[in-house]
Amino acid sequence: MKPVKLIVSIGFLLSLCAPTSAQVTLDVSKITCWQFATYKITNPQLISVWVSGYFHGKAGDTMIDPPTLVANAAKMQEYCTKNPDVPFMQAVETVLGPNK
Repeated sequence: MKPVKLIVSIGFLLSLCAPTSAQVTLDVSKITCWQFATYKITNPQLISVWVSGYFHGKAGDTMIDPPTLVANAAKMQEYCTKNPDVPFMQAVETVLGPNK
């Protein structure tokens, strides 16, 4: 076998063996504060962005305020660190609910 064909063949075989990343979906209603605060699911700021979009979508609000988003993520991180057993969405309502 010619060297070029051998390299192409080896490359092809290695690509078949390469690990693929699994697509993961999350049910946010099942996340605990502990999972959120300790990065067990993903980066907490990513979840905070989703939560912001979720509640803004429910309210029909298409605006985003990045400084508020960062501040709210910090509030959630602090609350969840102190209350690890609380369901995350319950914590969101407690910390960022309508009268907060």
